[in-house]
Amino acid sequence: MTSETGVEASAGARHRATGLRMSTGRFGDKIFVSAARGSGILVLALMAAIAVFLVWKAIPALQDNEANFLTSETWNPNATPPKFGIAQLAFGTIVSSLLAMVIATPVAIGIALFISFYSPRRLASGLGYVVDLLAAVPSIVYGLWGLAFLSKHMEGISSFLNGALGWIPIFGGDSPGKNSIFTASVVLAIMILPIISSISREVFLQVPQANVEAALALGATRWEMIRLSVLPYGRSGMIGASMLGLGRAMGETIAVAMVLTFVPGINIHLLENGGSTFAANIANSFAEAGVTGRGALIASGLVLFLITLVVNMAARAVVARRKEFV
Repeated sequence: MTSETGVEASAGARHRATGLRMSTGRFGDKIFVSAARGSGILVLALMAAIAVFLVWKAIPALQDNEANFLTSETWNPNATPPKFGIAQLAFGTIVSSLLAMVIATPVAIGIALFISFYSPRRLASGLGYVVDLLAAVPSIVYGLWGLAFLSKHMEGISSFLNGALGWIPIFGGDSPGKNSIFTASVVLAIMILPIISSISREVFLQVPQANVEAALALGATRWEMIRLSVLPYGRSGMIGASMLGLGRAMGETIAVAMVLTFVPGINIHLLENGGSTFAANIANSFAEAGVTGRGALIASGLVLFLITLVVNMAARAVVARRKEFV
Protein backbone atom coordinates (compact mmCIF):
# COMPACT_ATOMS: atom_id res chain seq x y z
CA MET A 1 0.00 0.00 0.00
CA THR A 2 2.81 2.34 0.85
CA SER A 3 4.49 1.83 -2.54
CA GLU A 4 1.20 2.28 -4.37
CA THR A 5 0.53 5.47 -2.45
CA GLY A 6 3.98 6.77 -3.35
CA VAL A 7 3.43 6.00 -7.05
CA GLU A 8 0.09 7.77 -7.02
CA ALA A 9 1.61 10.79 -5.26
CA SER A 10 4.43 10.91 -7.81
CA ALA A 11 1.99 10.67 -10.70
CA GLY A 12 -0.14 13.40 -9.15
CA ALA A 13 2.89 15.66 -8.77
CA ARG A 14 3.87 15.12 -12.41
CA HIS A 15 0.30 15.84 -13.49
CA ARG A 16 0.21 19.06 -11.48
CA ALA A 17 3.59 20.14 -12.89
CA THR A 18 2.42 19.44 -16.45
CA GLY A 19 -0.77 21.39 -15.83
CA LEU A 20 1.24 24.28 -14.40
CA ARG A 21 3.49 24.37 -17.47
CA MET A 22 0.48 24.25 -19.81
CA SER A 23 -1.27 27.04 -17.95
CA THR A 24 1.94 29.10 -17.99
CA GLY A 25 2.32 28.46 -21.73
CA ARG A 26 -1.28 29.50 -22.38
CA PHE A 27 -0.74 32.66 -20.33
CA GLY A 28 2.39 33.47 -22.35
CA ASP A 29 0.51 32.88 -25.60
CA LYS A 30 -2.24 35.23 -24.45
CA ILE A 31 0.30 37.94 -23.64
CA PHE A 32 2.00 37.53 -27.03
CA VAL A 33 -1.31 37.59 -28.94
CA SER A 34 -2.44 40.69 -27.03
CA ALA A 35 0.89 42.45 -27.66
CA ALA A 36 0.82 41.60 -31.37
CA ARG A 37 -2.78 42.72 -31.71
CA GLY A 38 -2.06 45.92 -29.81
CA SER A 39 0.93 46.68 -32.02
CA GLY A 40 -1.17 46.26 -35.15
CA ILE A 41 -3.91 48.47 -33.77
CA LEU A 42 -1.34 51.10 -32.75
CA VAL A 43 0.11 51.22 -36.28
CA LEU A 44 -3.37 51.62 -37.79
CA ALA A 45 -4.21 54.31 -35.23
CA LEU A 46 -1.02 56.24 -36.08
CA MET A 47 -1.78 56.07 -39.81
CA ALA A 48 -5.34 57.23 -39.19
CA ALA A 49 -4.07 60.08 -36.99
CA ILE A 50 -1.65 61.19 -39.71
CA ALA A 51 -4.42 61.12 -42.32
CA VAL A 52 -6.81 63.08 -40.09
CA PHE A 53 -4.14 65.69 -39.33
CA LEU A 54 -3.32 66.16 -43.02
CA VAL A 55 -6.99 66.48 -43.99
CA TRP A 56 -7.68 68.91 -41.13
CA LYS A 57 -4.79 71.18 -42.09
CA ALA A 58 -5.43 70.97 -45.84
CA ILE A 59 -9.16 71.79 -45.91
CA PRO A 60 -8.85 75.61 -45.41
CA ALA A 61 -6.33 75.93 -48.25
CA LEU A 62 -8.40 73.75 -50.55
CA GLN A 63 -11.47 75.89 -49.86
CA ASP A 64 -9.55 79.06 -50.83
CA ASN A 65 -8.01 77.53 -53.95
CA GLU A 66 -9.21 79.06 -57.23
CA ALA A 67 -7.70 76.36 -59.47
CA ASN A 68 -8.46 72.66 -59.91
CA PHE A 69 -6.34 70.93 -57.29
CA LEU A 70 -6.03 67.67 -59.24
CA THR A 71 -5.51 68.90 -62.81
CA SER A 72 -3.90 72.34 -62.57
CA GLU A 73 -0.14 72.66 -63.24
CA THR A 74 0.10 76.04 -61.52
CA TRP A 75 1.61 76.20 -58.04
CA ASN A 76 1.11 79.66 -56.56
CA PRO A 77 -0.70 79.27 -53.21
CA ASN A 78 0.64 82.59 -51.89
CA ALA A 79 -1.05 84.61 -54.64
CA THR A 80 -4.30 86.54 -54.23
CA PRO A 81 -6.43 84.55 -54.85
CA PRO A 82 -4.36 81.38 -54.35
CA LYS A 83 -4.08 79.02 -57.29
CA PHE A 84 -2.37 75.65 -57.01
CA GLY A 85 -2.66 72.12 -58.35
CA ILE A 86 -0.73 68.87 -58.12
CA ALA A 87 -0.67 67.76 -61.77
CA GLN A 88 3.00 68.61 -62.31
CA LEU A 89 4.04 67.31 -58.90
CA ALA A 90 2.22 64.01 -59.41
CA PHE A 91 3.73 63.61 -62.88
CA GLY A 92 7.28 64.27 -61.66
CA THR A 93 6.92 62.02 -58.62
CA ILE A 94 5.43 59.04 -60.44
CA VAL A 95 7.64 59.25 -63.54
CA SER A 96 10.93 59.73 -61.67
CA SER A 97 10.09 56.91 -59.23
CA LEU A 98 9.02 54.49 -61.96
CA LEU A 99 12.13 55.26 -64.00
CA ALA A 100 14.30 54.76 -60.91
CA MET A 101 12.65 51.39 -60.29
CA VAL A 102 13.20 50.35 -63.91
CA ILE A 103 16.89 51.25 -63.64
CA ALA A 104 17.50 49.77 -60.18
CA THR A 105 15.52 46.52 -60.28
CA PRO A 106 17.57 44.57 -62.88
CA VAL A 107 20.85 45.67 -61.28
CA ALA A 108 19.65 44.84 -57.77
CA ILE A 109 18.35 41.40 -58.76
CA GLY A 110 21.60 40.69 -60.62
CA ILE A 111 23.59 41.62 -57.51
CA ALA A 112 21.37 39.42 -55.35
CA LEU A 113 21.76 36.45 -57.72
CA PHE A 114 25.53 36.88 -57.88
CA ILE A 115 25.88 37.04 -54.10
CA SER A 116 23.54 34.09 -53.56
CA PHE A 117 24.67 31.64 -56.26
CA TYR A 118 27.87 32.74 -58.00
CA SER A 119 30.12 34.46 -55.50
CA PRO A 120 32.39 32.44 -53.16
CA ARG A 121 31.02 32.32 -49.62
CA ARG A 122 33.76 34.48 -48.12
CA LEU A 123 33.34 37.13 -50.81
CA ALA A 124 29.53 36.94 -50.70
CA SER A 125 29.41 37.98 -47.05
CA GLY A 126 31.52 41.07 -47.67
CA LEU A 127 29.62 42.04 -50.80
CA GLY A 128 26.33 41.73 -48.96
CA TYR A 129 27.55 44.09 -46.24
CA VAL A 130 28.81 46.61 -48.80
CA VAL A 131 25.51 46.67 -50.69
CA ASP A 132 23.49 46.95 -47.49
CA LEU A 133 25.76 49.78 -46.37
CA LEU A 134 24.42 51.93 -49.21
CA ALA A 135 21.09 52.06 -47.35
CA ALA A 136 22.82 53.74 -44.40
CA VAL A 137 24.13 56.67 -46.46
CA PRO A 138 22.09 59.83 -45.64
CA SER A 139 19.96 61.34 -48.38
CA ILE A 140 21.82 64.62 -48.28
CA VAL A 141 25.06 62.81 -49.14
CA TYR A 142 23.43 61.36 -52.24
CA GLY A 143 22.14 64.83 -53.08
CA LEU A 144 25.56 66.43 -52.71
CA TRP A 145 27.15 63.68 -54.78
CA GLY A 146 24.50 64.04 -57.46
CA LEU A 147 24.85 67.82 -57.54
CA ALA A 148 28.65 67.99 -57.44
CA PHE A 149 29.61 64.92 -59.49
CA LEU A 150 26.80 63.11 -61.27
CA SER A 151 25.15 66.16 -62.82
CA LYS A 152 28.37 67.15 -64.57
CA HIS A 153 28.47 63.83 -66.41
CA MET A 154 24.76 63.46 -67.08
CA GLU A 155 24.67 66.21 -69.71
CA GLY A 156 26.79 64.13 -72.09
CA ILE A 157 24.75 60.99 -71.39
CA SER A 158 21.53 62.92 -71.95
CA SER A 159 22.81 64.28 -75.25
CA PHE A 160 23.76 60.78 -76.38
CA LEU A 161 20.34 59.36 -75.47
CA ASN A 162 18.64 62.31 -77.16
CA GLY A 163 20.58 61.71 -80.37
CA ALA A 164 20.11 57.92 -80.38
CA LEU A 165 16.57 57.65 -79.02
CA GLY A 166 15.18 61.10 -79.73
CA TRP A 167 12.37 59.59 -81.81
CA ILE A 168 10.89 58.33 -78.52
CA PRO A 169 8.99 61.25 -76.93
CA ILE A 170 10.43 60.84 -73.42
CA PHE A 171 13.98 61.02 -74.84
CA GLY A 172 13.15 63.83 -77.25
CA GLY A 173 13.51 67.58 -76.81
CA ASP A 174 15.75 70.32 -78.12
CA SER A 175 17.94 70.97 -75.08
CA PRO A 176 18.88 67.95 -72.96
CA GLY A 177 20.43 69.06 -69.69
CA LYS A 178 22.00 67.84 -66.47
CA ASN A 179 19.33 68.80 -63.89
CA SER A 180 16.49 66.77 -65.33
CA ILE A 181 14.04 64.14 -64.13
CA PHE A 182 16.34 61.55 -65.69
CA THR A 183 19.24 62.68 -63.48
CA ALA A 184 17.00 62.61 -60.41
CA SER A 185 15.88 59.10 -61.38
CA VAL A 186 19.48 57.87 -61.52
CA VAL A 187 20.10 59.21 -58.01
CA LEU A 188 16.90 57.58 -56.77
CA ALA A 189 17.86 54.30 -58.44
CA ILE A 190 21.13 54.20 -56.50
CA MET A 191 19.28 54.96 -53.28
CA ILE A 192 16.66 52.18 -53.63
CA LEU A 193 19.10 49.59 -55.02
CA PRO A 194 20.16 48.21 -51.58
CA ILE A 195 16.51 47.79 -50.52
CA ILE A 196 15.58 45.74 -53.58
CA SER A 197 18.84 43.77 -53.50
CA SER A 198 18.61 42.91 -49.81
CA ILE A 199 15.01 41.68 -49.95
CA SER A 200 15.62 39.74 -53.18
CA ARG A 201 18.69 38.09 -51.66
CA GLU A 202 16.69 36.93 -48.65
CA VAL A 203 14.00 35.57 -50.97
CA PHE A 204 16.55 33.61 -53.02
CA LEU A 205 18.03 32.09 -49.88
CA GLN A 206 14.58 30.71 -48.98
CA VAL A 207 14.42 28.60 -52.15
CA PRO A 208 14.28 24.91 -51.09
CA GLN A 209 17.75 23.41 -51.47
CA ALA A 210 16.18 20.25 -52.85
CA ASN A 211 14.90 22.18 -55.88
CA VAL A 212 18.35 23.60 -56.55
CA GLU A 213 20.12 20.27 -56.15
CA ALA A 214 17.53 18.48 -58.29
CA ALA A 215 18.00 20.92 -61.16
CA LEU A 216 21.78 20.58 -61.00
CA ALA A 217 21.55 16.79 -60.74
CA LEU A 218 19.50 16.68 -63.94
CA GLY A 219 22.32 18.44 -65.79
CA ALA A 220 21.10 22.05 -65.70
CA THR A 221 23.71 24.78 -65.83
CA ARG A 222 23.81 27.29 -63.01
CA TRP A 223 21.80 29.83 -65.02
CA GLU A 224 19.25 27.19 -66.04
CA MET A 225 18.90 26.21 -62.38
CA ILE A 226 18.26 29.85 -61.48
CA ARG A 227 15.77 30.29 -64.32
CA LEU A 228 13.86 27.08 -63.57
CA SER A 229 14.06 26.80 -59.77
CA VAL A 230 14.92 30.17 -58.23
CA LEU A 231 13.19 32.89 -60.25
CA PRO A 232 9.73 31.24 -60.36
CA TYR A 233 9.87 30.68 -56.60
CA GLY A 234 10.99 34.21 -55.84
CA ARG A 235 8.90 36.11 -58.39
CA SER A 236 6.44 37.55 -55.87
CA GLY A 237 9.29 38.48 -53.53
CA MET A 238 11.11 40.34 -56.30
CA ILE A 239 7.92 42.20 -57.23
CA GLY A 240 7.31 43.09 -53.60
CA ALA A 241 10.89 44.32 -53.20
CA SER A 242 10.54 46.47 -56.33
CA MET A 243 7.29 47.96 -55.07
CA LEU A 244 8.85 48.80 -51.71
CA GLY A 245 11.72 50.46 -53.56
CA LEU A 246 9.15 52.41 -55.58
CA GLY A 247 7.50 53.63 -52.39
CA ARG A 248 10.89 54.68 -51.02
CA ALA A 249 11.67 56.62 -54.20
CA MET A 250 8.34 58.46 -54.12
CA GLY A 251 9.02 59.84 -50.67
CA GLU A 252 12.62 60.96 -51.22
CA THR A 253 13.10 64.67 -50.53
CA ILE A 254 16.54 66.20 -50.11
CA ALA A 255 18.42 64.34 -52.86
CA VAL A 256 15.79 65.18 -55.47
CA ALA A 257 15.47 68.79 -54.27
CA MET A 258 19.22 69.31 -54.68
CA VAL A 259 19.50 67.69 -58.12
CA LEU A 260 16.28 68.72 -59.85
CA THR A 261 15.76 72.25 -61.20
CA PHE A 262 12.20 73.51 -60.85
CA VAL A 263 10.57 74.62 -64.09
CA PRO A 264 6.79 75.23 -64.12
CA GLY A 265 4.63 72.95 -66.23
CA ILE A 266 4.62 69.29 -67.24
CA ASN A 267 7.39 68.35 -69.66
CA ILE A 268 7.26 64.84 -71.15
CA HIS A 269 10.87 65.21 -72.35
CA LEU A 270 12.64 63.66 -69.36
CA LEU A 271 16.13 64.68 -70.52
CA GLU A 272 15.43 68.41 -70.40
CA ASN A 273 16.02 70.48 -67.30
CA GLY A 274 13.06 70.99 -65.04
CA GLY A 275 10.36 69.20 -63.13
CA SER A 276 9.36 68.74 -59.54
CA THR A 277 8.05 66.15 -57.09
CA PHE A 278 5.80 66.29 -54.06
CA ALA A 279 8.59 65.87 -51.53
CA ALA A 280 11.03 68.22 -53.26
CA ASN A 281 8.38 70.93 -53.60
CA ILE A 282 7.55 70.68 -49.89
CA ALA A 283 11.23 70.94 -48.94
CA ASN A 284 11.85 73.93 -51.21
CA SER A 285 8.67 75.88 -50.48
CA PHE A 286 7.77 75.28 -46.85
CA ALA A 287 10.07 77.91 -45.31
CA GLU A 288 8.68 80.75 -47.47
CA ALA A 289 5.05 79.63 -47.48
CA GLY A 290 2.28 81.57 -45.76
CA VAL A 291 -0.71 80.08 -44.00
CA THR A 292 -2.47 79.13 -47.23
CA GLY A 293 0.79 78.01 -48.78
CA ARG A 294 1.51 75.64 -45.92
CA GLY A 295 -2.00 74.28 -46.15
CA ALA A 296 -1.45 73.68 -49.86
CA LEU A 297 1.82 71.85 -49.16
CA ILE A 298 0.09 69.72 -46.54
CA ALA A 299 -2.63 68.92 -49.08
CA SER A 300 0.02 67.76 -51.55
CA GLY A 301 1.58 65.71 -48.75
CA LEU A 302 -1.80 64.06 -48.21
CA VAL A 303 -1.87 63.00 -51.86
CA LEU A 304 1.67 61.62 -51.56
CA PHE A 305 0.62 59.77 -48.40
CA LEU A 306 -2.26 58.14 -50.26
CA ILE A 307 -0.10 57.21 -53.25
CA THR A 308 2.60 55.56 -51.14
CA LEU A 309 -0.08 53.77 -49.11
CA VAL A 310 -1.59 52.34 -52.29
CA VAL A 311 1.86 51.26 -53.52
CA ASN A 312 2.64 49.42 -50.30
CA MET A 313 -0.79 47.78 -50.21
CA ALA A 314 -0.25 46.61 -53.78
CA ALA A 315 3.11 45.13 -52.78
CA ARG A 316 1.50 43.24 -49.90
CA ALA A 317 -1.24 41.97 -52.19
CA VAL A 318 1.28 40.68 -54.73
CA VAL A 319 3.27 38.87 -52.03
CA ALA A 320 0.16 37.40 -50.43
CA ARG A 321 -1.05 35.96 -53.72
CA ARG A 322 1.76 33.43 -53.79
CA LYS A 323 1.72 31.46 -50.55
CA GLU A 324 4.88 29.55 -51.43
CA PHE A 325 6.86 32.77 -50.88
CA VAL A 326 6.07 32.45 -47.19
